[in-house]
Amino acid sequence: MPLAPRKVRHGWQQPPGPRSVQLRLETKLTADQYVAQRFWESASLPPCPKHPKGGCGFARHTAYERKSLPGAFIARGYCRLAHFTVSLLPDFLASRLPSTLAQVEQDVALVERSGGSILKAAEVLHPTAHGTDHVQGAQRRLGRRHRGVRAALVTLVGLMPAFFAGHPPTLEGFRAALGIDEVLVVLRDRAAPHLARLPPPLGFGPRPFPRKIAPGQLQQDAGPAPPASST
Repeated sequence: MPLAPRKVRHGWQQPPGPRSVQLRLETKLTADQYVAQRFWESASLPPCPKHPKGGCGFARHTAYERKSLPGAFIARGYCRLAHFTVSLLPDFLASRLPSTLAQVEQDVALVERSGGSILKAAEVLHPTAHGTDHVQGAQRRLGRRHRGVRAALVTLVGLMPAFFAGHPPTLEGFRAALGIDEVLVVLRDRAAPHLARLPPPLGFGPRPFPRKIAPGQLQQDAGPAPPASST
């Protein structure tokens, strides 16, 4: 039986039920290596997040392709008892965004270099398109990414003070703390025990702010419908 669409009130998406869960797929592979090796096919499913002792019929489900990265598929599992899917997201991909973490880091770094101004950063991306839809679209994209990353870094300062106390919750601050040039993929590994509490695009927790959607818009999972329950 198909899942019911999420209810919408005043244009804001309500907190979702257990219909889709993202978990980390630990890998040191680049995007090209992941595609070339078809790594999703050999990825092992974890225990069901809701039924770790089993008995729920948790099994491999049809992988789906990331449209933003042609040829890259995401391994999935499906819980027959609770009717939700589990997606195994490789470390180089952003959570809840059609992007890689490296691309997200580039965007957020641009905002930081622009003094925190989303508008200035958007105008850097589109220097000859002032006031157009291109700039407005870039503002929305940069704003979502900057808010998510900023919220994750602020949270990590409190969760991992031994690493980040005394450093500002910025990419530059965390780069200095870790002594590296790119931090988001590394943080996916370093902060692995906390990913469920961190917002996307770094972690798998709730967004730092509700995502406004059009009234009546339906949210659908990628890929074919889950298999029918045998019970």
